[in-house]
Amino acid sequence: MSVPVVLIVDDSLTVRMDLHEAFEADGFITILCATGTEARAAFENGGFDVAVLDVLLPDADGVELLRELRARPGGERTVTVLLSSEAEVADRLHGLRTGADEYVGKPYDAGYVVGRCRQLLGDGEVPVSSATTVLVIDDSVTFREQLRELLEPEGYAVITAASGEEGLRTAADRRPQAVIVDGIMPGIDGATVIRRMRLDPALRDTPCLLMTAADDYATEVQMLEAGADAFVRKQQDLAVVLAKLAAVVRTSAERLPFEAIGSLHGPGKVLTVTRERHRLAELGDALREDGYDVVAADNGDDALDLLAAQPVDCIVLGLGDGARETCMRIKEVPQIGATPLVMTGDHDDALLDCLAAGADDYVRWADGTQALRAHVHAQIRRKQSLDESRRIREELMRRELDAAGERAARQLAETRAALVEELEWRNRELEAFSGSVSHDLRGPLQIISSFAETLLDEDEEPLGPQGRHRIQRIHAAAGRMADLVESLLLLARASRGDLRRQQFDMTMTTWQVIGEVEARDPSRKVDFTVAPDMTADADEGLVRVILENLINNAFKFTRKVEHPVIDVGWTGPADNPRYHIRDNGAGFPAGKAIELFRPFARLHSADEFPGTGIGLTTVHRAVERHGGEIHAEGENGRGATFWFTLPPTR
Repeated sequence: MSVPVVLIVDDSLTVRMDLHEAFEADGFITILCATGTEARAAFENGGFDVAVLDVLLPDADGVELLRELRARPGGERTVTVLLSSEAEVADRLHGLRTGADEYVGKPYDAGYVVGRCRQLLGDGEVPVSSATTVLVIDDSVTFREQLRELLEPEGYAVITAASGEEGLRTAADRRPQAVIVDGIMPGIDGATVIRRMRLDPALRDTPCLLMTAADDYATEVQMLEAGADAFVRKQQDLAVVLAKLAAVVRTSAERLPFEAIGSLHGPGKVLTVTRERHRLAELGDALREDGYDVVAADNGDDALDLLAAQPVDCIVLGLGDGARETCMRIKEVPQIGATPLVMTGDHDDALLDCLAAGADDYVRWADGTQALRAHVHAQIRRKQSLDESRRIREELMRRELDAAGERAARQLAETRAALVEELEWRNRELEAFSGSVSHDLRGPLQIISSFAETLLDEDEEPLGPQGRHRIQRIHAAAGRMADLVESLLLLARASRGDLRRQQFDMTMTTWQVIGEVEARDPSRKVDFTVAPDMTADADEGLVRVILENLINNAFKFTRKVEHPVIDVGWTGPADNPRYHIRDNGAGFPAGKAIELFRPFARLHSADEFPGTGIGLTTVHRAVERHGGEIHAEGENGRGATFWFTLPPTR
């Protein structure tokens, strides 16, 4: 992962150096500017991922600088934070609506600014790596470096923190795979660090190894009850640290592969709504120590405007005129209404009314700032736990739905395959039956037809008029039956057997078929045109069947036309042409084209245009076997055109 670069623009040397040290300690490269002129020069050079801009500069307005930055190519992707002592709601909204990703009021917490920038960059999660990341929290720089020298040769990636508070923020920011924490430190001790991690939905499964110089059994029990996974005395050989660390990492619960949620100790924002801001000053200072940015609003309208522009982690609402109505208005807004809301007042009597209005908690001012701070933490922790549970349920439900969809798709595919196999088997049986019956019928039909002809030609025992009529009907019926059997045999041949594809001269084949058709009725004169140089990559025998049926049809249905014309040609690309056979004959009713290819379907009477009704079905089957398509166009009395394709093998 490349090292992120941050541009810091502030006219205060103290602020610049404070932010410089905080960002540099977190692995950023910093570019420092004191004026708008220097900032614009930095804009020209580019090369930064984050910009922290002071709103009030001696020669520029930070909001205007933001607008200039956003207008530059690539500037819309730069994470931008506005930093200002002008922290009123109107100022914040102006900055956010201009395009800022974050607006932080002064006094600020440097840890919040750094953590929020990394969060906006999307670097809050630990990058995928083969090395296990270990966070070492100890107030002794010497001991931190000893552990680094011990762990890094063993393949661990080591990050460090000098205090419990810094360690919690670093853990929230970097999400290590394990934590080694000193038991005794200024500020919060190691046991408190572990207890707070166990209460944090994002960190509670992180293995923790606690180290202390104490050697009594009571201390060990106390540390383990705080939630430590292992306990090591500093007097022991450091090799014990390696062994116990390997053990807790190896046996730690495998994390569910769900989207990571925000940490309780990561960068957060608390909105306070009250006109009595002096009462919240101490709370703001305490929350900033925990890494929270505190935003103040005077009334409910300002609070709703700000919440619409930027979500917060918790709302503290001071009891006063219209406070209950403000609480109800906030809770009625979708998404915003899920934000934890703590109301504060002077009397216990207001508790039930505040909870009835929708507040999540109520704290008396008399209980002190630390009590209010603890309640805010509890509500944020509760909300994060609920979010984590909901996210896990939704993810499990999504995965179950995906699995159910896959099972259903697999079952459908299996059912479809079984149906296709059964259909293919039944078609093969039907085709075999059709071919067998057709062959078996040929013999008896020939006998019937032969005896009928013999009786009609018999001179020694001449037939009477009625007998001759009956024998003629028998002979004609046998002939029609023979034609039908022959058509069924052609259909069976078109439906089974292997395709023998080859490149052949389709123009020559067409003329051969035309010659055979004309020979059967030499008295008729039809004007045939055939496109030259037609070729096809197909089974020549089946293509001949297609041409015979279509040209015979065109020949038959132009019988009543004074000047019959039949055209055979093609259009489209040479490697996949679209062939056509067009005539100016009887045509067929518009909208009935699909019925032409059904077995035994007829759109004209047999007396007018005799036929079996199988020919076009055979054509359709032959074209489909080549993977092609066929359709017809026509109108009554205006001829017909049959289009078909014979796609080559890919």
